[in-house]
Amino acid sequence: MTDFSDVVGSGLDAQNLRAVLLQVGHERYHNRHPYHRRMVEGAMSKAELQAWALNRYCYQEAIPRKDAIILSHAEDPAFRAVWRQRIEDHDGKDGRSGGIARWLHLATSLGLLPEEVKSQRLALPATRFAVEAYVNFCASHTLLEAVASSLTELFSPDIIAERVPALLARYDFVTTDALAYFDRRPDQAARDSEFALDYVLRHADTAERQQKVVNSLVFKCDVLWAMLDALDYAYGREGMVPPGCFRPEAIR
Repeated sequence: MTDFSDVVGSGLDAQNLRAVLLQVGHERYHNRHPYHRRMVEGAMSKAELQAWALNRYCYQEAIPRKDAIILSHAEDPAFRAVWRQRIEDHDGKDGRSGGIARWLHLATSLGLLPEEVKSQRLALPATRFAVEAYVNFCASHTLLEAVASSLTELFSPDIIAERVPALLARYDFVTTDALAYFDRRPDQAARDSEFALDYVLRHADTAERQQKVVNSLVFKCDVLWAMLDALDYAYGREGMVPPGCFRPEAIR
């Protein structure tokens, strides 16, 4: 495993910086996590998929909040004009028809109650802490670092291309309609990551800034990995569900 904490040396050209960022994703993106591997291999119970959908809702709900923070840091109106599309993608034009609503549909299609999902009260503490750590990171770091942290979207289309057919093929209670959230995400992620990567490569023009953008992407990968660590510990073999969190036997 590569140590990315001092990987840029005296500085990289754009092509090599791009290669380092892609390597971060190759080694650290959560498609390598055992929880995800068991998901796509068809080895999960319905309860584990429910726990994943319920906890992941916390992250989905936070995306437009962190994007609004990024917008607040941006002085360039051209940047803001592009970036604000992300908020609309997740909230919808009316606040009720975007990606968050489609993720809620996924969760309820798996048998969860909508108000319990939206309240987030049954989510794991580690999930909530990880999500808010990401929001706070974007609030407390530079615009460049916040944009760099979003580059996990470079790898999102690949994980979706693996996840969706696997869920449909290996879980008879999962339907195409339930997975409607994923219909638009590959194109949205490709569009957004192309813009973000171009921004990072143009503005990370010193060795110090380059190392910061690498660190930012590592941090974001850690956030996503930590979320699956928590799910695996609570709902996998250990079965150590924290007090007050989602328990499959409590579903009404």
